Amino acid sequence: MTYDKAAVQTVLDQALAEGRTSLSAPEAKLVADAYGIPTPGEGLATSAEQAAALAGEIGFPVVLKIVSPDILHKTEAGGVVVGVDSAEAAVSAYERIVANAQAYDSDAAITGVQVQKMLVTGGDVQEVIVGAVTDETFGKIVAFGLGGVLVEVLKDVTFRLAPTTPAEARSMVDGIGAHEMLNGVRGAKPVDKDAIAAIITKLSDLVEDFPQFAEVDLNPVLAGPDGATAVDFRIIVDAEAGKPVERYSQDEILTAMTRIMKPRAVAVIGASNEDGKIGNSVMKNLVNGGYQGDIYPINPKGGEVLGLKAFPSITDVPGEVDVAVFAVPAKFVGGALEQCGQKGVAGAILIPSGFAETGEQELQDEVVAIARKHGVRILGPNIYGYYYLPESLCATFCTPYDVKGSVALSSQSGGIGMAILGFSRSSRMGVSAIVGVGNKADIDEDDLLTFFETDDNTNLIAMHLEDLKDGRAFAETAARVSKKKPVVVLKAGRTAMGARAASSHTGALAGNDKVYDDILRQSGVVRAPGLNEMLQYARGIPLLPTPKGENVVIITGAGGSGVLLSDACVDNGLQLMTIPPDLDAAFKKFIPPFGAAGNPVDITGGEPPSTYRNTVALGLEDDRIHALILGYWHTIVTPPMVFAKLVAEVVEEYRAKGIDKPVVASLSGDVEVEEASQYLFEHGIVAYPYTTETPVQVLGAKYRWARNAGPLGS
Repeated sequence: MTYDKAAVQTVLDQALAEGRTSLSAPEAKLVADAYGIPTPGEGLATSAEQAAALAGEIGFPVVLKIVSPDILHKTEAGGVVVGVDSAEAAVSAYERIVANAQAYDSDAAITGVQVQKMLVTGGDVQEVIVGAVTDETFGKIVAFGLGGVLVEVLKDVTFRLAPTTPAEARSMVDGIGAHEMLNGVRGAKPVDKDAIAAIITKLSDLVEDFPQFAEVDLNPVLAGPDGATAVDFRIIVDAEAGKPVERYSQDEILTAMTRIMKPRAVAVIGASNEDGKIGNSVMKNLVNGGYQGDIYPINPKGGEVLGLKAFPSITDVPGEVDVAVFAVPAKFVGGALEQCGQKGVAGAILIPSGFAETGEQELQDEVVAIARKHGVRILGPNIYGYYYLPESLCATFCTPYDVKGSVALSSQSGGIGMAILGFSRSSRMGVSAIVGVGNKADIDEDDLLTFFETDDNTNLIAMHLEDLKDGRAFAETAARVSKKKPVVVLKAGRTAMGARAASSHTGALAGNDKVYDDILRQSGVVRAPGLNEMLQYARGIPLLPTPKGENVVIITGAGGSGVLLSDACVDNGLQLMTIPPDLDAAFKKFIPPFGAAGNPVDITGGEPPSTYRNTVALGLEDDRIHALILGYWHTIVTPPMVFAKLVAEVVEEYRAKGIDKPVVASLSGDVEVEEASQYLFEHGIVAYPYTTETPVQVLGAKYRWARNAGPLGS
């Protein structure tokens, strides 16, 4: 698409040269025209008589609006008059608007009054808002929602990173809760959604090309069956909004992270023989955990620590050192880090607290400056350390862990990190890594994603985070990684953070969790609503094969469970298959007359093991069915372990034939269902006792990832 960028640059340069923070309405009109964004016919009047003449040329009715660089909120200043239908009314409106503006702000510079064609509203026309804002986490983002007063009341808005593709723009239009209003209600015609999407795309390109446009509001945009027009175009200017963010290259990140996660040698600064000290615990975990690289205790007294020669300084170590684990008070970190830089250390693992989290931001900044001077990457500070099990590396003062698997986890909180550790041990979930990121003074989640993307030992990444230091870098990295491996995120702080001062509707709306929600989804991330869900997704998603289609069938021994499982499917975006007549008849051959085919398939609770086996086998065999949800009800006729073993057997039988579908199970019954659920998990079937929601949540999470990673069945 061709834009007149030179025209926009001229407008922007003038505004910046004059030190203004916003564009005038005529300037905004020039910008809109340069980027092909439809606006009503309009002109600028500097006298009442000129306003009347312009109104006559444009055609009544018209709208008059104050034009002043000092008055952003025109309506609040009494600077808008609508429905002007004659020359006399135009003269009166002009005089009233100027008087109101002078009363509102006597020092305001008044450029004139904008005379604009008044577009018809109501009927087939809907008011929507299209906007862009410079988000402190994600940079340039675009927004879409219902316009007018509804945008402030409902806050029904969708967000995407800029630049936005036409397909993403269209998904925004279809993504608001009230999207049915745009399809036409109560006899109204559907609006032209493609015209709205085109405006979103053009605005996205505008703020990408001119990042100094800090906030842009098109509110309202009047959308009808024949197109969409931006009635009001407000642009906030900020020279700093276009400042580029300094980032490491992907190669630089991968090189450093590989040395950190797979070190040939580790030094422990503050190593100690004294039980109860962090430096002692880290040494024990490294030595006893089976790490095969060189371990160098660093202690100013020298001697030995746990039988290993200690060195007064890391610069005294004879060989190369990839990682230095810090177990000294915060005030000593800077000096020791300077020596690490001289030694060529790749990563400094800063366990100590006492930095930004306690108000010592200046100390943290000093440490970061030292690290950057020497090219040392910092993990932390204020962390529990990290585990990388393929290397038997346990660089932490917490409990050791040695159950190897393919799940990598990270947490911003030490407490959450220990919950991850406990859950992994309790559920027997194998992990490749557990990493604390703490204050994220340097290394953060996108650095970890870059490493885990190419790590053959990792098949899923799950992350707890409270914020993102560079949300755009994370989103761009996650979008790439999630095409290959599921990325699960638990974002803390979902609740409203209070009102945010902003110059535009879009700016105010962007200060909520919906931005994170939409952009994480845009990046292919599976967002977990809570800690338990994050951990269950991490445990369950890798076990489930990628579904080849959307048709989900429930087979249950209890009607009540079937209803709850059906509800859970709706809640998690799963599509219950409409059972065709031949398949319905096939199921009926195996269930009693008082059971029910359809979907759910209710085999009733008193059935023998053969009924479960036959119906599950049919569900696996029919290639029109893509995933199975099993609802088990504990009876003596088919005890829990009998159910678990027969399901595992029949699933394995079909896997041997090359038929591998996602199968999840909900087990209701006495305590024996706990052992049965664990047995099923061990045989690649995601199963939970006492809950109908959790297995369906895990299946839904697998589907969300699969839909993003590529067409189902590809």
